[in-house]
Amino acid sequence: MDGGGGDLRSTIKKWNVIYPVYLNSKKTVAEGRRIAASKACPDPTCIEIADCCSHLKIPHAIELDKAYPRDFFQVGRVRVQLKKDDGSPVNPAIKTKKQLMIQIAELVPKHHGRTKKQESAPSSSTGGSSKNTKGGKKKK
Repeated sequence: MDGGGGDLRSTIKKWNVIYPVYLNSKKTVAEGRRIAASKACPDPTCIEIADCCSHLKIPHAIELDKAYPRDFFQVGRVRVQLKKDDGSPVNPAIKTKKQLMIQIAELVPKHHGRTKKQESAPSSSTGGSSKNTKGGKKKK
């Protein structure tokens, strides 16, 4: 069985790598963003990227133990298979890595985890802002 796992691992090593930084609208090109800031999304995670790959029917593997070389605090990456062994695209609509990154960046803001966070965030942010104003008034 180890040979089978090694085979899979060596196959995955040939797949393309997508770091979350590539799609992060808060990063500059010098910091690692690979697509236009207008098309990018704020703070994507490996899990969200992998879920988007599943939605697009692209084979993928999450590597949480890997870090982005330019910034070691950015942990995690996703490997994706864009082409089959014969060279034909896995998904005919997505032929290049850049097309895939743009598609993922469009899907990440619609991710179910993000929509839940956004629904709960306004109530906590309004509570936080009222606490800050009360704190400011007490100090005066």
